[in-house]
Parts: sequence; C-alpha cells; structure tokens
Amino acid sequence: MGFVVTVGGNRVDCAADQTLLDACLRAGVWMPNSCNQGTCGTCKFRVLSGEVDHGASPLQTLTEEERAAGLALACQARPVTDLEMPSPGPSGRAVHPLRDLVATVLEVSDIARDTRRVTLGLAEPLAFEAGQYIELVVPGSGERRQYSLANTADEDKVLELHVKRVAGGVATDRWIFEGLAPGDRVEASGPLGDFHLPPAADDDGGPMVLVGGGTGLAPLVGLARTALRRHPERQLLLYHGVRGAADLYDLERFAELAERYPHFRFEPVLSEEPDAAYRRGFPTDAFLEDVPSARGWSGWLCGPPPMVQAGVKAFKRRRMAPRSIHRENFTPADALGDPDT
Repeated sequence: MGFVVTVGGNRVDCAADQTLLDACLRAGVWMPNSCNQGTCGTCKFRVLSGEVDHGASPLQTLTEEERAAGLALACQARPVTDLEMPSPGPSGRAVHPLRDLVATVLEVSDIARDTRRVTLGLAEPLAFEAGQYIELVVPGSGERRQYSLANTADEDKVLELHVKRVAGGVATDRWIFEGLAPGDRVEASGPLGDFHLPPAADDDGGPMVLVGGGTGLAPLVGLARTALRRHPERQLLLYHGVRGAADLYDLERFAELAERYPHFRFEPVLSEEPDAAYRRGFPTDAFLEDVPSARGWSGWLCGPPPMVQAGVKAFKRRRMAPRSIHRENFTPADALGDPDT
C-alpha cells in the first residue's frame, strides 16, 4: 500500500512503511536533511493536508505542541493518508537521488588511536557532493549508521570513510573494529545531507575556515580539496581538534595540499594531551587567535555538538554572516539509546 505525497506541486509516491524524506530524496525532490535520526530538526516541515505517523520522532526535537500544529520530521514521519506538503524552497544546490548500494570493502586500516579508514568500491559510480554522507547497514542487526565521505565528487567509485571506535558500539566495536575485512560486501544508501559547497558558478572564491573535531575531519577533506581546486589562490584555514597527537592523522596529505596551494593552512590543535609540536587548546579558540575579522568568509563546522556550538559563536564573534556558517553535528547513536556513532 502506498500514498501520494505532493511537495510544492511535485508528486512523490511513498510506501506506507517509508519515511517521507526517503521517498522524496529517492524521487529527486530536495528536502533539507542532516542527521536522519530525528535529533537535529533540519527536516521539520508542516503538513498542509493529510495525516502522518510520527514514528520515533523525539519529543525534544518535535514537541507535542508542534505535532498538534501540524509539524512533522520528514526523516521519521510516515504517511497514513495522501499528503500535501509545502515546497521546502530551492536548495540552490545539486540534487542527487538517494540510491541503495552494494559495495566491496577495499581497505580497512588503522590511521590513529581507535580510528580506522575504510574504503568501499562500487560497481557503478555514485553521484554526490563533497561533504555528504552515506548510511551503512550493520549486518545482522537491522541498524543503520551514518559516515561522512572524505571524497571529492569525481572520486565516485571508491568511497573513503573515517570511523572512530566507540566502546560497545553496534557498528564500530562489534563490526568495523571486530571483523570487517577487505573483500566483504556492505549494503549502504546515499548520498545524504546538505553539508556541501554551493555550485561552482556561485562560488566566488572567498576565504574559508573549516573546523573538524575527531573524525568530523572527514567531510572537510573533500570540501577543502574541492574548494581549492575551484580557486587555487583561495585563503583556506583547516583546524583539526583532537585530544592528543595519537588522534591526528593524514598529516602528510595536508602537507602536500599546503605545498600545492600557497594560501592553505592546516592547524592541528590538542585539547587534553599536550605535545610541543602542536598547539594546545580548542580549535575554535585557535581560530579566534588567528583571524581578527572573518567578514566575507564562510565557515564550516563538523564534529560533536559542543564544538559546533562553540564554532558558531566564534565565527559570529569575528563578524561572519550567519548565512555563511554551515554545520554538521556528529550526534552519537547512543543519544537515541544505542551506543555507536
């Protein structure tokens, strides 16, 4: 059984057991989306007519008052009747339809403390934008976990993921760090997320600052490389915040970027385990020390919510326009009662 969902004049067919976001993205109809776990509220919309089942929508993200007022989370809600939804507005960005994938594991390697690089080979290329992510299906559990792509859009047949181990995690401790090996087949879907650059035609080459916490560095790798290829003379600062030097990785990759692009700078920052070779503190504080004014800059933040919140405040303090601040929270799955990331 299925229902017809009208989104700003676009017809989308949605199965009864399918979320509205999944149906829209598979149909190539853009809707804002980020965490896809119901925790961020990015995909909140108003039901103009019809009814939905709110599913597992958390009350802290979608209150009873909001539900009564006709609001819903597209990543959690499923239709129980035909629906009409307003247009979410033009995204101004490319829309790549959501696809199911079967990938082959090419590499699983330790790159830092409790951190692994996983590369996946695809039989057919996946169209995506640098900064987006995919979902992996955890075998035997029915669980799905989100991992950002460290790729540029032209690296569309070998996908690179950075995975941080979480004690007891369904996907990490019990799978990726337990026995995942080259040659294994992995089910996935993607691309997802709105954390990506504007189209090249709208990119004026203005200065950028990117701040990543832990494996929040992953999408910033693709964003930075894409931005520098578009405008090789662009000023671009990339900060990586971690606990200690054992958590740093890909230093050679960033050294090579610095050699190739004269106005690119990579700044590792250690918060808990000092090392004379690196700066001490938090990456957002390092940004405040380095940049007296960020007027005309764009800012990109990816990592734990407290770091992202601190970054937003730091960017605004340096007069960055709010519309130029982009963020991606890495929300652990244990926020929903299941320990993993």
